[in-house]
Amino acid sequence: MAVRKLNPVTPGQRGKVVNTFEQVTTDRPEKSLLRPYSKTGGRNNTGKMTMRYIGGGHKRKYRVIDFKREKENIPAKVASIEYDPNRTARIALLVYADGEKRYIVAPIGLTVGQTIESGKGVAPEIGNTLYLSEIPLGTIIHNIELRPGQGAVMARSAGSYAQLVAREGKYASIKLPSGEIRMVLVTCKATVGTVSNPDHSLERSGKAGRTRWLGRRPRVRGVVMNPVDHPMGGGEGRASGGLPRSRKGLLAKGLKTRAPKKASSKYIIERRKK
Repeated sequence: MAVRKLNPVTPGQRGKVVNTFEQVTTDRPEKSLLRPYSKTGGRNNTGKMTMRYIGGGHKRKYRVIDFKREKENIPAKVASIEYDPNRTARIALLVYADGEKRYIVAPIGLTVGQTIESGKGVAPEIGNTLYLSEIPLGTIIHNIELRPGQGAVMARSAGSYAQLVAREGKYASIKLPSGEIRMVLVTCKATVGTVSNPDHSLERSGKAGRTRWLGRRPRVRGVVMNPVDHPMGGGEGRASGGLPRSRKGLLAKGLKTRAPKKASSKYIIERRKK
């Protein structure tokens, strides 16, 4: 994967860095796996705005992604690598031996024509999904389940990966993208490899309009609001706003918001890096 910097022939292209889409092989998605994707504009069922800074954006269709990989020990051939407007990573269209088609999050190194599998006794190769009990220690993984059969919830965005560092009894220790080391049941599944499109973090939009295409409206800083709207608002001239805090008054920049008695804390061996 690579990015390219545009020659600024227009103001919106100055500083713009875009993806080259080298890995993408087709621009026509599989129709049977598309679903309608309606926008809310941040409003609830009564029309009241409940989420700020949401609205507009290009029309999309949702691609149904197989995060469970429950079709075990049935080989699937990679038919295409595609762009997905709903996520940062690329997706791959699989055609199983029985004719069924499914999308998965594509890892780096997955190519068209390659055959991949999931289930017990599968080789720990890129794109294959195995139980954590069968993955060799030190392997780079992504699309990790938190509960058996739940489907992948961790390490799914572009370029992200985790590492299987230890295994003891019914738990495996995984070093997550945040740096946190966490215990997960060995009966959970994970996919071998790193999520595709690692250069996503290098992209630059070049203009405000491109952010609007993604459905994000302009975000207003608390410091420039009035005191009635934000704890950091008000003051003469460019006032700093005092201690950084949220709109509801919760301290930011270091206040721990995780519940002290959260049930899952006992599975965390080492907290994420500060």
